[in-house]
Amino acid sequence: MGTEPNKLSEKEVVRSTQYPKTITTLKRDFKALGIKPGSVILMHSSLSKIGWIVGGSVAIIKALMEILTPKGTLIMPAFTADNTDPRNWENPPVPESWWDIIRNEMPGYDPRITPPRKMGRIVNTFRNWPNVIRSKHPVSSFAAWGKYAKFITKKHELEADLGENSPIARIYELDGYILLVGVTHENNSSLHLAEYRSEYPNKKWQSTGSAILIGNKRQWVEWEELDLNSDDFEQLGADFEAKINYIPSKVGLADARLFSQRDMVDFAVNWIKKNRRANF
Repeated sequence: MGTEPNKLSEKEVVRSTQYPKTITTLKRDFKALGIKPGSVILMHSSLSKIGWIVGGSVAIIKALMEILTPKGTLIMPAFTADNTDPRNWENPPVPESWWDIIRNEMPGYDPRITPPRKMGRIVNTFRNWPNVIRSKHPVSSFAAWGKYAKFITKKHELEADLGENSPIARIYELDGYILLVGVTHENNSSLHLAEYRSEYPNKKWQSTGSAILIGNKRQWVEWEELDLNSDDFEQLGADFEAKINYIPSKVGLADARLFSQRDMVDFAVNWIKKNRRANF
């Protein structure tokens, strides 16, 4: 669900970088990619893949905000996969004897303080940025800044974590863009909206749960959500890029892609319907 890929050590990043990246060079790269003032941008990224940056994650965020201006909107996933039912954990699994302890003691999700899990330094920096708003979903929250931040984050229902009544669907309504920097389509959370909207064999729902705050009181709440699967997203993304003859660009040293989210989700709905098989 969009976690940052294996990151390079800082020593490896320095070795791979001929010249330091800066706000100035990053703005140049983002503009060349097609980002413009007023755009609505959903970003998935890996800081270490961009190269060594003067100012690190702060420089990345400032570069984007200076291009977008307050008339634009920047959004990032801030997922908390550890606040889920431990019976579904795989990376790593925990002993069954721990499950009830985790369910009973997990702190309730608080958008102000609950840290994202394995989402990367850029996301961690962004979610604490002034005037950034975070949605209230205890697992699949998004952080947003700019003109449409409140609209995108204000209604995020438990049962539709990445489907209708989620920030992903609000970005679709706004005809926003997907920005991938140093990550692949496996990290492209917008494709999960296509899973919700498509029909395919073995489409099923599963029980899950989270610790949430209800009236400032911590409770463990369970619900049913779509059993999501990103195993075919790489091929889906490759087929979409081939269809539109897309050539990736660069932000720093990282491969970078900018797509219309609406175009890609619409393509993905039909692709999933056509290509997912019963044994997938």
